Amino acid sequence: MASTYTPLGVELMATGENAGTWGTKTNTNLNIFEQISGGYKVKTLNAAGAGANTTALGDETYDGTTGATLATRVIVLGAESPETISGNKIVTIPLDVENFYFIKNSTSGAYTVQLKYASGSGDTVTWATGDKGWKIIYSTANDGTNPDLAEVSVGGLPGGSNTQVQFNTSGSFGGDANFVWDASTGLNLGTSKELRLQDNTGGQYIGMKAKDGTTSYTLTFPAATGSADQILTTNGSGQLSFVDNSGGTSWQAIKTTTYTAAAGEGVFANTSGGAWTLTLPSSPSIGDEVSVVDYAGTFDTNNLTIGRNSKNIQGSAADLTVATERAGFTLVFTDNTQGWLLKNN
Repeated sequence: MASTYTPLGVELMATGENAGTWGTKTNTNLNIFEQISGGYKVKTLNAAGAGANTTALGDETYDGTTGATLATRVIVLGAESPETISGNKIVTIPLDVENFYFIKNSTSGAYTVQLKYASGSGDTVTWATGDKGWKIIYSTANDGTNPDLAEVSVGGLPGGSNTQVQFNTSGSFGGDANFVWDASTGLNLGTSKELRLQDNTGGQYIGMKAKDGTTSYTLTFPAATGSADQILTTNGSGQLSFVDNSGGTSWQAIKTTTYTAAAGEGVFANTSGGAWTLTLPSSPSIGDEVSVVDYAGTFDTNNLTIGRNSKNIQGSAADLTVATERAGFTLVFTDNTQGWLLKNN
């Protein structure tokens, strides 16, 4: 009785067969087992042409022989360097093969590559035109006429190309969202998830929420630690801080009696009820400003006194008396020598 062979080429020797060569054949079988468990093979696809777009993985002599692509665990379809194809490709395996494979589509060109059984109408696995990645595929010969091929999904197996870093996961990024770095489009977030750059407490962060078709992009900054109406500035050396708003005047409600202004404030001073004193900030910094407007047009009859609060005004250690009807002016602080100077009047 002659030897028989499994679908992947392992020789099953009959009793009393192969005297004197049994050891050699057994070693060949062991090598076949090894390549099935962890072998690597590159399979070039057939060139375009009439009837030439199908490549059979079982086209080699593999019964009792090592090196068959069909009996290899890891397979690269195309070439080590991407093989340029000019049409959709079909790759087949024999109807009786039952195995699983790690297979990469290593082709160049916007065409599909389909893996299927050589005959029958069972399920197939296809790489889309832009899919040049790896797939884990298992074959089932449980239906001898129409067996299926299926792709294993491992929590969103990373796809993409050799210009991408991609994570598809149900863990840190949540649900079926994906996080992709693409060389041409940059950083991409999928399924309306949020990217957060956090500190070691997880409490302070800058976050970006992706647009989902109905909601606009949202940019979130850490909670502000400054005071109301302050602005964020830089010292030019990478340090940011909150300072009083020097980019605009914070106008106050009408004042009718003694009042101490803060840097950046504008004061509508009403002296219709009598003269009074507007006091300047006590510890001003260079560039601090205070603006004043004669609200009722009565500075000429009831003067407004600008209290210097220990700093000079116009280089003089004296308060400023304003006696001009409808006066409007801004004082800006320079230093302890000149103190507060008129910016306009």
